[in-house]
Amino acid sequence: MFSSKIFNLGNAFKQHFEIVPAFSDALKDEVYRVRHQVYCEDLKFEPARPDRRETDEHDSNSLHLLMRSIKTGEFIGCTRIVLSRPEDPCYQLPFEKTCATALDRSIIDPSKLPRKDIAEVSRLAVIAAFRRRKGEANSAVSISGRDFGTPDQPRFPFIPIGLYLATTELARLNGIDTVFVLTEKRLASHFSKLGFDLQYIGSPIEHNGERIPSMMSVSATINNMRINLHSLYHAIAVDIKRNLPKEVLCFGKTNDQELA
Repeated sequence: MFSSKIFNLGNAFKQHFEIVPAFSDALKDEVYRVRHQVYCEDLKFEPARPDRRETDEHDSNSLHLLMRSIKTGEFIGCTRIVLSRPEDPCYQLPFEKTCATALDRSIIDPSKLPRKDIAEVSRLAVIAAFRRRKGEANSAVSISGRDFGTPDQPRFPFIPIGLYLATTELARLNGIDTVFVLTEKRLASHFSKLGFDLQYIGSPIEHNGERIPSMMSVSATINNMRINLHSLYHAIAVDIKRNLPKEVLCFGKTNDQELA
């Protein structure tokens, strides 16, 4: 892993990428376009749409994020936070349906949690030009040991970790402390090693490849974050605050405490 004395992740991130919350119709359209490019055209996880936009019934109650390349100005990745619908007691987050028989409810039972405090991170997507290496052709986002380089030639997987840190900050701003994610076991393992508070809550299922249901405490992830990630998290938090329309800052209760 990196030493913060050697490599300032926040400064490096700002040279190459920007996080943009997608609240306008135009930015949401970019989210759906990226998702169609990755999920429908490239990976063929979903059927192609005539309008080349990949959407579903959960988008209307989701917070969307984009990542933009500073060099080209293009949007290269996206993700979303699916919020619950407290006014609809029958509504389930996507993973609650997909993992209905795989969840270990002795660990946690999502149906018994305060619905306004939980959400699901899903639809992470990175365009092929920024993820296409050996072994990644069938994954919408990936991390491998090679992404961290060597002590002499350090590298860092800014795109997937940047997207996850962005969802962490946007969840925090909206009073969400428990987020669920359906992810590859290898990806979850790498995130855990970086200090993300990921816990498996069920058995693996087949969902466009093997996926395992997990949950993450937003506050624990922030409080226990590796020190070398602090500058990166701060850079992403600044991006979100700068690009978030004032009228939507924010939907829920907020906590303005920042990492030292």
